[in-house]
Amino acid sequence: MTTNNYLFTSESVSEGHPDKVSDRISDMVVDTYLAMDPVSRVACETLTTTNRVVLAGEIRGPKINNEELSTKVRDCIKDIGYDQEGFSWKNVKIENHLHGQSSDIAMGVDSKGNKDEGAGDQGLMFGYACNETEELMPAPIYYSHKILRLMAEDRKNGNLKGIEPDNKSQVTMLYENNKPVKVTSVVISTQHSKDLNQEKVKDLVIPYIKKSIPSNFVNSLDPKEIYINPTGQFIIGGPDGDTGLTGRKIIVDTYGGSAPHGGGAFSGKDPTKVDRSAAYAARYLAKNIVSSGVSEKCLIQIAYAIGVSKPLSIFVKLADKDEVKVKKIMEIIDKNFDLSPRGIREMLKLNNPIYQITSAYGHFGRKPTNKGEFTWEKTDKADLFKL
Repeated sequence: MTTNNYLFTSESVSEGHPDKVSDRISDMVVDTYLAMDPVSRVACETLTTTNRVVLAGEIRGPKINNEELSTKVRDCIKDIGYDQEGFSWKNVKIENHLHGQSSDIAMGVDSKGNKDEGAGDQGLMFGYACNETEELMPAPIYYSHKILRLMAEDRKNGNLKGIEPDNKSQVTMLYENNKPVKVTSVVISTQHSKDLNQEKVKDLVIPYIKKSIPSNFVNSLDPKEIYINPTGQFIIGGPDGDTGLTGRKIIVDTYGGSAPHGGGAFSGKDPTKVDRSAAYAARYLAKNIVSSGVSEKCLIQIAYAIGVSKPLSIFVKLADKDEVKVKKIMEIIDKNFDLSPRGIREMLKLNNPIYQITSAYGHFGRKPTNKGEFTWEKTDKADLFKL
């Protein structure tokens, strides 16, 4: 295949995947602290394994009773749907090793005198948007997420009996002239109850492919290229089957490999951490640029140094690589957007308890809610970029 014609694959994992259970709990901790004090500092890592949850990390904020936090951990596990012998919200053991934030880190991040609030760490963050889907996301990751999200919704409301919380999906698409034209294979691995055989699992799961992906992409999909539980059975799952850790699904969380990633995870981090907030800001910029019609694709990179408020660099790449357009867009960004950590948080209203919902099915390509969630998905600045 030429460089313009190719196959591209992205995967997603459900909220019941062990790493996503960990992400959910870490983001619950973030939300709990921000709900009590919007300037709380949180860096929470979670480990999940057979009937055990371990919290570790650094906190600066209000004192929260250990029993209260443990109850919220159980609530997360219950909402995901785990009440299994090897992992149950009822009897999971919870260890809390959260402790105070390092004074050395706090010194660099805090505002003081004439010094503005600095970035919580050094690093580079990427934002991306393209016109392959209505939500301006790459098609393979968007449809991978949608399959699992619809399965979870039906499982929770009782319309998908026998399917358990731990699922994975993978969608491969053929691109011609750099545009997706059809799905060539789909993989879905799903945990299930003991009384379901392989054929029954297939009967339950395959309809979600057509529910999730437009018919013009799947009409010619060869049934032999639909792989459901390729190992044959998937009964032992979740943290009982594999240990989960916060921050191990960063490509699932972003663009499915269609764009670069700076390496920093999102979940468990308050918005002073630019790993999270600047990645949201970069997506906000890229989405508004594509929404304006100025380019079919846009990639943004922003880089920071710990303790320094001003970005060290901002990079913009458009589909047509038009340098004149790029220069004008850079001028628009410089004039209209404060990309300091404080500026990003205020622009996107990030000091609110809005993060649990981001922990599964992608941080991007979601619809903004009236609760203040996914503000970075708004296209309210698109007119600024119409050249």
